[in-house]
Amino acid sequence: MKDVQNTPDTRNIALKEAGIKNLSYPITILDREDREQRTVADIQMSVSLPHHFKGTHMSRFLEVLTSSGCRFTGSTIPTVLNKLKQTLQAESARIRIEFPYFLTKKAPVSRSEAKMSYNCVFTGESTASTHDFVLTVTVPVSTLCPCSKEISESGAHNQRGYITMDVRTRQLPDGSFAMIWIEELVEIAEASASSPLYTILKRPDEKFVTEQAYNNPVFVEDIVRNVAEKLRADSRVTQFTVTAENHESIHNHNAYAVVEWELT
Repeated sequence: MKDVQNTPDTRNIALKEAGIKNLSYPITILDREDREQRTVADIQMSVSLPHHFKGTHMSRFLEVLTSSGCRFTGSTIPTVLNKLKQTLQAESARIRIEFPYFLTKKAPVSRSEAKMSYNCVFTGESTASTHDFVLTVTVPVSTLCPCSKEISESGAHNQRGYITMDVRTRQLPDGSFAMIWIEELVEIAEASASSPLYTILKRPDEKFVTEQAYNNPVFVEDIVRNVAEKLRADSRVTQFTVTAENHESIHNHNAYAVVEWELT
């Protein structure tokens, strides 16, 4: 049968990306406590397209994905990207894997257990000369306003906040990237806010987290600095962007702050 994608294109325009997106697919992720965790990801895969090719072969993205076993880490993603470049005769390849990651959270007093989800993204890119992998984790937290606490005779306003960390780690001699657990980033984020969030809270738990937040007020500016301080001290980390956003409880707008850092 005629291979239309490989027929010549005379417009002399190369494409940065051509591929598939919004693919819902089961994957397996490393889990610090249980070794592996199965979840469902939204996947985007693409390659560059030389100016002389009319199109890329979309079915081959699924073939590469399936043959990978759908087990994704900073070690396996470079292998998938190299396979994409080889299979599709491309100079560069990209993959984005977004998924919910579930952790068992125990309430601080009653120790009641329930699952809590965190939105995570693996982003990988490979060219002829460079390789890149970014782990993104978004953690919901509770924050209490230091200014509100200072000026009020009683109480202080608090809100739900979200801390998003985009983290790059060292590339190892074998081409993979140094491992940092999703759980580690969750712990860093929760320790940088006024209080963690929980799925189940009994009355003693609610009292505990309310008082914990009141005794630990933070601005969004404090949060990103707290996270940055911890990430900079980690020898595995080479670059990061941290964003904190509060869904304000007494305003009709959100407050946010961003910090970026790169190892020099």
